[in-house]
Amino acid sequence: LKGIIDAESAAPRRTGARGGYIRMTETIDRRSVLKAVAASTAAGLVAVGGAPALAQQAGLKLGKAAPFTFDTLKQLAKTMAAAPYVGPSKPAPDVLAKLDYENWGKINFDMDQALFGQGPGKFGVSFFHLGMFFQKAVSMHVIEGGQAREILYDQSYFKMPADSPARALPKGAGFAGLKLHEPRDGKLDWRKNDWVAFLGASYFRAIGELYQYGLSARGLALDTAVADRNEEFPDFTKIYIEAPKAGSDVVTLYALLEGPSVVGAYKFDMTRGKNVIMDIDQALFLRRDIVRFGIAPLTSMYWYSETKTSRTVDWRPEVHDSDGLAMWAGWGEHLWRPLNNPPHIMASAFMDENPKGFGLLQRDRNFDHYQDGVFYDRRPSLWVEPRGAWGKGAIHLVELVTDDEIHDNIVAMWVPAKPAVAGSEFNIAYRLHWSADEPFPTDLARCVATRLGNGGQPGQPRPKGVRKFVVEFLGGPLASLPFGVKPEMVMQASRGRFTDYKMMEAVFDGVPGHWRAQFDLADVEGTAPVEMRLHLTVDGKIASETWLFQYHPF
Repeated sequence: LKGIIDAESAAPRRTGARGGYIRMTETIDRRSVLKAVAASTAAGLVAVGGAPALAQQAGLKLGKAAPFTFDTLKQLAKTMAAAPYVGPSKPAPDVLAKLDYENWGKINFDMDQALFGQGPGKFGVSFFHLGMFFQKAVSMHVIEGGQAREILYDQSYFKMPADSPARALPKGAGFAGLKLHEPRDGKLDWRKNDWVAFLGASYFRAIGELYQYGLSARGLALDTAVADRNEEFPDFTKIYIEAPKAGSDVVTLYALLEGPSVVGAYKFDMTRGKNVIMDIDQALFLRRDIVRFGIAPLTSMYWYSETKTSRTVDWRPEVHDSDGLAMWAGWGEHLWRPLNNPPHIMASAFMDENPKGFGLLQRDRNFDHYQDGVFYDRRPSLWVEPRGAWGKGAIHLVELVTDDEIHDNIVAMWVPAKPAVAGSEFNIAYRLHWSADEPFPTDLARCVATRLGNGGQPGQPRPKGVRKFVVEFLGGPLASLPFGVKPEMVMQASRGRFTDYKMMEAVFDGVPGHWRAQFDLADVEGTAPVEMRLHLTVDGKIASETWLFQYHPF
């Protein structure tokens, strides 16, 4: 799975490439390496070959003006879908090949050139430079008064060493991506802190209310984990940034998506408040058939957690950006599926009609469970809220094998039941919530931990092939149970049988409504995964969300 550069200023990351996701080593000063993310207030824009545009700015060079609306972008996408795929420009590949981690990291955007760094809006915009790992040029445009002008690349926008390979790039080479910076009148230094980044294919990220980057979203996921074909990664090739309104907390951005199988037009209305909210509208036009057509895809990393610990592979108790997939089904049920680092690639589908939402969440917020200075306990949760009726389809969860935190190995997405065939059109609208928790939590008890161990009893021979499960639930009706009343388990498994099951109140932590459902799973033949379900009831009424788990026997 491809990713985007970890270019935020929020926290350092580990060394390595997360499928194209560059993890800068902590021995390098990320503030120096990634100052393209942080710098200063802007100069502005001068139209090339015409009258000045956005006259209050003065620095960025602009192309000629052309009328722009979202409808014209959608029409462009539709027209392009009927023509052969060309793909984005890759200027001077020999030069870009020299812009490795080290050389690319020395190129810093000059924040005195930041778009909207001055003027009526709150948010400045800076740009990523092209490099070895981001060779596809994205053309950037600014919109004012219904007119769009391309922002023409110039080396003067960037601070770079005198001997930087980037100085050999041709004029107008283009940009790799962009960042939206914190409000200029906010509590953070806007030059050094950003809240949204678009970089790499159609990937984009935002921080949550805990001021930390983590998982990513992307425009589209095409044929992820399909056996007979490679996954396709379409690109945002043109991005249009609308001039802000005075005092507005909303930034509007448009993007053209291009790939061999699809062309799309996107509109993003992004709001920076306590968390980050994105309203996304997209029109997609298919060039050819797609097997797994992933709408609103979320991409994250899960290496291990309390469910299956690392033993001596790594010193930290847990390492993950997300620990579970939450789903709010169209019929009203709340479900929680803990993530797996499976023995081989797994793809699961959860059928639904008009889902109310789904998301990859980081529920465990206890720093002691991670013990890591990169703050996994602060990683945002990301929730997809459909706007309008999505009809029939399924939430697909793809889990890949990983042996390190540098790889994104989790994808969650909506796959419509409508066949994704050449010539078809999809119009989708949804809202993304980048926050600490899901925006519409259930009133029922929620699952807060899943633990596995050897079955049987201490001090007795452990039966072969029997696994013990301890599933922890917290809150909801469990917090006000009368003395002596215990919740009851309602369980199902695709095979095997349950034994030695019991409910135990977790009184050790002093938190009311914290209960453990403990049971053994026995008589499981073979190594195929076992699908399990569990929820709690009190006096015959549902008291918890539904726990789903995919157990891999060994």
